Amino acid sequence: MLPLSADTKARLMKQAASDMAQGRLAKARGALQQLALADPKRADIPYQLSRIAFEEGDRETCLAQLRKAVKLAPGNPQLTRHAAERFRHLGASNEALAAYDRLIAAPGNTLGAQADKAHYLQHLGRFDEAEKIFRKLLKQHPNEAQLYRIFLGGKKLAKGDPLLPAMEKLWARKDLPEPARIQLGYALGKALDETGAPEKGFACVDRANALQRKAAPFDNAAQDREFATVRAAQDTLPTLPSSEVLSPRPVFVTGMPRSGTTLVERILAAHSEVSAGNELGLALKLAYGIFGAGEQMRPITDAARIEAFARRYTTLARRDVPGDSPVITDKSILSYLIIGLLHRALPQARFVVVQRDPRDIALSIYKNYFNTGSHRYGNDLADIAHAIKRFRGFVAHWKQALPGVVHEIRYEALVADPEPQSRALIAAAGLDWQDACLDFHKNKSGAVKTLSVSQARQPIYTGSAQAWRKHERELQPFIEAWGDEPWD
Repeated sequence: MLPLSADTKARLMKQAASDMAQGRLAKARGALQQLALADPKRADIPYQLSRIAFEEGDRETCLAQLRKAVKLAPGNPQLTRHAAERFRHLGASNEALAAYDRLIAAPGNTLGAQADKAHYLQHLGRFDEAEKIFRKLLKQHPNEAQLYRIFLGGKKLAKGDPLLPAMEKLWARKDLPEPARIQLGYALGKALDETGAPEKGFACVDRANALQRKAAPFDNAAQDREFATVRAAQDTLPTLPSSEVLSPRPVFVTGMPRSGTTLVERILAAHSEVSAGNELGLALKLAYGIFGAGEQMRPITDAARIEAFARRYTTLARRDVPGDSPVITDKSILSYLIIGLLHRALPQARFVVVQRDPRDIALSIYKNYFNTGSHRYGNDLADIAHAIKRFRGFVAHWKQALPGVVHEIRYEALVADPEPQSRALIAAAGLDWQDACLDFHKNKSGAVKTLSVSQARQPIYTGSAQAWRKHERELQPFIEAWGDEPWD
């Protein structure tokens, strides 16, 4: 082809940027492909093509274009940072780690890159490597509160560990900024609880939750209205004209945070026909984008849009779950809000709801850090009681509206007698039994994207059942808010 002038190149790049912003991805791709032929050494062109492929759900093209961009500009920090996160998202762990290593080797402050790499190593189950990095960083930066919180998410401290007095010294500082005190409060609370000072630890968690609530106030009534609107929008779902079978077939595993959904997913993912999707976060986001967000959602009556939702979900799920397994798991917490829509859009899908003693759920939610602004109810024990009741109301609604569709499993029953519960779970997922499902902890493949990063690599244990009893006094606001409703 004839060479393109500088003006033409600038015009095509501007056109591509505009088309991408407006969602005209095919047009943007066409302009960028012209530029790629004319200027094959520009890293920003394959970078943009990788972004388009990602949005279109084309996993392989996304990876290929991203690799090309990285090869053309290995020293570009912005591109390398994007590559690390995108490779990580798509399960290309070796390339993600290599990108982190390039960031670490670059001049300047590499604390963030080192911490990100160590955190990712935790998710990969490489805890010893992660610990070595974290301890080195904490020795160099003893006042970085977030480092303690991230590290201790995958580590249980022993008595006498020097990190404990270091955290207590930092906690005692009057000038510690509130965002840092939030991070440190959860870390120190966990460490004190594990080393024999649970009341002292709970006081740290209390302070952290109060500060986080201050930073991100919560309106219970507004969330009630939002969720009620979403449920009502699914009351008159139309019958779809076709029964297109889409692949992969999802098994949605849902429940309250800290209820045991990760354990259930790991049992399922040990099956040879299943790959773990972890918390994909696709279904509700797509539903809000297509049918209206929250209180803006109106009755879902357009069959064509439901079919489009199903195809889009399936495309993006295939993109985000490595491999070609016919079945995937999706344990996105809030998928229970749209079980009606999911069942209608994806009739081959299966639904598993995990139930657990509300007191253990409440304690675990309250003691664990969630990104500020997410799970805002989790900073107040009475609000947690309300959220669990609302969740149970949704489950009861779907069980009545869709008889036989939802399989419930109790965490306590699963850990007390794993085999019969696991067999029933596998059957509910539409799969034949495999003995490997009882040895799920031996399956080392894939990153674990959950707060339960260390427990997910262990066999079933009963240690967290009835953990609430150790903090019964501190949990009184939750118990009082729960009222006379049965615990089971």
